[in-house]
Amino acid sequence: MRDLRTVRLHLPLPLSALLRSVLSLSVLSLLLAVGTAPAAAGARDPERPVVTTDRGQVRGRAHGAHHTFEGIPYAATPTGALRWRLPERAARWEGVRDAGAPGARCVQLPVLVPGGPTGSEDCLHLNVTAPAERAVRGRPRPVTVWFHGGGFHSGSADVYRPDRLAVQGDSVVVTVNYRLGIFGLFGHPELGGAPGFALADQQAALRWVRANAARFGADPHNVTVFGESAGGLSVCAHLTSPASAGLFHRAVVQSGSCSTTMPPRALLPTLGTYEPFVPQQRTVADGVAAAERLGCGRPAGALDCLRALDARTLATPELMQAFSLLPYGNGRLPLEPRRALEEGRFHRVPVVLGTTEDEMRLFLSQTLAAYPIGDEAAYRSRLELSFDAATARDVAARYPVSAHPTPALAWATVLSDASFICPTLRDGRALARHVPAYGYRFSDTDAPNFTGLSAPPDLPFGAAHGFELPYLFTMVPLAAPQQELADRMTGYWTSFARTGVPRAAGAPDWPRLGAAPPASVLSLAPGAGGIRTVDAGAEHHCALWDAWSQAPAGAR
Repeated sequence: MRDLRTVRLHLPLPLSALLRSVLSLSVLSLLLAVGTAPAAAGARDPERPVVTTDRGQVRGRAHGAHHTFEGIPYAATPTGALRWRLPERAARWEGVRDAGAPGARCVQLPVLVPGGPTGSEDCLHLNVTAPAERAVRGRPRPVTVWFHGGGFHSGSADVYRPDRLAVQGDSVVVTVNYRLGIFGLFGHPELGGAPGFALADQQAALRWVRANAARFGADPHNVTVFGESAGGLSVCAHLTSPASAGLFHRAVVQSGSCSTTMPPRALLPTLGTYEPFVPQQRTVADGVAAAERLGCGRPAGALDCLRALDARTLATPELMQAFSLLPYGNGRLPLEPRRALEEGRFHRVPVVLGTTEDEMRLFLSQTLAAYPIGDEAAYRSRLELSFDAATARDVAARYPVSAHPTPALAWATVLSDASFICPTLRDGRALARHVPAYGYRFSDTDAPNFTGLSAPPDLPFGAAHGFELPYLFTMVPLAAPQQELADRMTGYWTSFARTGVPRAAGAPDWPRLGAAPPASVLSLAPGAGGIRTVDAGAEHHCALWDAWSQAPAGAR
């Protein structure tokens, strides 16, 4: 199995798998989030409001305009006999449970430095954030449920601080932990396949929201799921999972579409085509191989043997990242999600979906030292490695080095269009045949770099993967024009959660996507005219990438 010592928090599923054998990638750890909930009637301490959930009372914290309730268990601890079982309901508790701080993060490898695993298997907790005041005139607020990124092998709910979405957007925000890596996406014949525990955890959290939203002043019949990177892929999975039916009413997919893909040898000369969803048979085969490596390859009782191992033994870089792919062909995901969209087999809810303009710059920047793209010859070599001869010629014609400041930027543009932007637009067209769909492109090329990584001189980060997050969550300071954009984005996102139509005060209307070109999406950038409609399909040469995506695998 392949090895990567550290991973970055928002590394998307496909890219994390590509990079895990060749680099150590770290990011700035985000500020701990504080979840919130309105005070319950009769709470004695206004600084420590109490709400009664279906499992028992929880005591949170007041933060002026918003309240937080954190570390609330939504499922039983999945240890011992419950390891690699579908989530069970959390036990009831007596008295008032302290919910003034986040619960443990799920087992994962350190984000910033090399080292052993951190976190706990006792991690199936969520955080609730809501305005301090009760809903105006008794009208319940919409609920937005956030699934974090991290490649399904790292990340946690507590690093996202959603007070702007709650207070300015007048909504209740729930952020969710779910099992990661080998704990969340393991498969084995004794399990009957690969059940997809990470996705099942998220569905258990959504059932908790349905049961408890009203207790926090929110409407259980108006739930929006949203997520970025692996969280976006999670939302894609919920759109196509029969087990998610009725658990949400709108969806926002950020930089993680059902069709996210990667050209072969895009970042590294030795790696092939990569896609984020795999048949469960592959996961099961990997599970059998992992059991043998761990000394549990016996004909029967392998799971009992594996369940007897401690978490540190299981949470190696190889195992955590080998099981970071969402399996399909099971009851939770019967079809590969992109095929399900194409066939119209998804839940009929309005969807917002989009990407950043420069998705791949962050990832490519981490490979340039080992595999530089310093001149046109190196650029053409990448084209010839990644595409058949005819496609390579077409790409060179549409993305000439002369049109970009550096050859590395030309290649990053190719990868961003092929891997993220055009696949997302393909999904948008499929959705638009059946439901209202709205596309966006985050285009602030001066967005703050919150990663802790330095951009190479020939490859500035621009609007890289994840760089829209500080415009929705409180993370780093923004310049005045950027703060204005953040306000508009908060308005769009929360009005979509409330009504199914994204609108923001003083901002342009957001056009719906059509089932055919042009691909009219809202470009989001600061300053006068920064928010505008663009034809993203034309600007990003999506006809080329659509044709490439339909070519037989051997021709790609």
